[in-house]
Amino acid sequence: MTACPAAAQESNPTRSSSNTTIETPQWRPALHFSPRAHWMNDPNGPFWLDGTWHLFYQYNPDGMVWGHTSWGHATSHDLLHWHEEPVALAASPGRDMFSGSVVVDRDNRSGLGKNHIPPLIALYTTVFSQDPAHPDGTQAQSLAYSLDRGATWERHERNPILTLSPDSRQFRDPSVVWYAPGQYWVMTTVVADAQLVKLYRSRDLKHWDFLSDFQPNGYRKPGMLWEMPTLVALDLDGNRKDTRWVMIVSVNPWSIAGGSGVEYFTGRFDGTKFTADPLPPEGADPSAYHWLDHGADNYAAIRIANTPGLSPRLISWMSNWDYADKLPTAPWRGQMTLPVALSLRTLRGKPHLYQVPAPEYDALTARSPSRSWAGHALAASGVWPLPVQHKVEDISLILHSDGKGQAGITVRQSGDSREGTRISYDFARHLLSLDRSHSGATDFSGKFSPIHIASLLPHNNTITLHLVVDRSSVEIFANDGELRMTDLIFPHEGSTHISLFAQDAPALVETLHVTGLDH
Repeated sequence: MTACPAAAQESNPTRSSSNTTIETPQWRPALHFSPRAHWMNDPNGPFWLDGTWHLFYQYNPDGMVWGHTSWGHATSHDLLHWHEEPVALAASPGRDMFSGSVVVDRDNRSGLGKNHIPPLIALYTTVFSQDPAHPDGTQAQSLAYSLDRGATWERHERNPILTLSPDSRQFRDPSVVWYAPGQYWVMTTVVADAQLVKLYRSRDLKHWDFLSDFQPNGYRKPGMLWEMPTLVALDLDGNRKDTRWVMIVSVNPWSIAGGSGVEYFTGRFDGTKFTADPLPPEGADPSAYHWLDHGADNYAAIRIANTPGLSPRLISWMSNWDYADKLPTAPWRGQMTLPVALSLRTLRGKPHLYQVPAPEYDALTARSPSRSWAGHALAASGVWPLPVQHKVEDISLILHSDGKGQAGITVRQSGDSREGTRISYDFARHLLSLDRSHSGATDFSGKFSPIHIASLLPHNNTITLHLVVDRSSVEIFANDGELRMTDLIFPHEGSTHISLFAQDAPALVETLHVTGLDH
């Protein structure tokens, strides 16, 4: 969770001549969680319990910019339609609530449960001010627990439960995972400005012992912050006898698409130390490293906890610290990404993280009306306008080309084609790009980067694209989840057209499915 000085001053969305904020329902997401009003950033402590998904998040209940950091709370039965609950953990004088995670303590190892009710344990960062025991700005880890499924919380009497010596202003973002071989929990935290992950262990969630540090040589820069470390166990290629670990770390600034983003490291964890697989040589281009997302708007990724028997799921904040406080939405500012399911597969001889929309999303598209096409040839420099219009849609397509040109699709396009978000694949250079330079409102920030490009190899001159288009975003999952690209867009309400195109060489649309999700 970044304490962002740039967000300290109010930045207004659209205002009328009477200086009254104009609400923007045309950009209210239909598939992604956003609060009814006010500022939201990092997801915190998401988990599943007895048929309900819980999502907490960094929330300012008093304004449209970062500040007064509290934990908002929302619940869902399908990860798509959310009910906003009352604020779960509010900031108090002298103690802000930064990011963290939640554990379902089923066996009451913490001893905080009562009457056979397993407690929920929230581990979070407290930021102190005007406290005689801690210099202003000190960050330390604290604990709160709930006995009513997260409706109310009690802060632990011995907070903070974990501090650094000397005190640190950059020690934050505890994330907790159960390590079954050792029968203890492992916490990952960061010293953000040192680009250092610290690992601890505990058997009761209240007392923590230091395990090790993770600070690899690699893509690091002065002034870069590491945040929201998350450790995830995944079976390589589905082999339960070959469990690997993935360390996910958010970085800000200097991510692959500019500003903030998420990097990950594959490796092994022996219960004490995480050892990363061999990394590119120092000085290598940032593209040589593993990135969770190659778009600009994916940050603070965190695993959804307590999902036994299910593939690990991840959710992120869909924004970028470069311009998050200037987004032109009202009366809210901030939304989450679509929850995704993770798998680890061998790609060109190395472990690679694959991401696809969570199965709950597939259930939604399966019961929604759709149209399909197959075998449509695109002439060189040809355009194929589709006879469908949507503001919210799911699009899957397979493109093939034996030539050396480009082919792709434009979504949220205006009737005169002047506005639209263009997704293009260059079959000659093996590059996937998303161009949002003409996607609608773009002038609210000079840092709203217009084009994002990533390397992607075709399979037999063919690529697959899965697009999730919402009222103010496009998420791309390419080649069955090998590459992900997430970007915010702010189109005019009437921009609902779709067209496919080829450039410089013919292309073939092998299959195309469009599912309308406007309802």
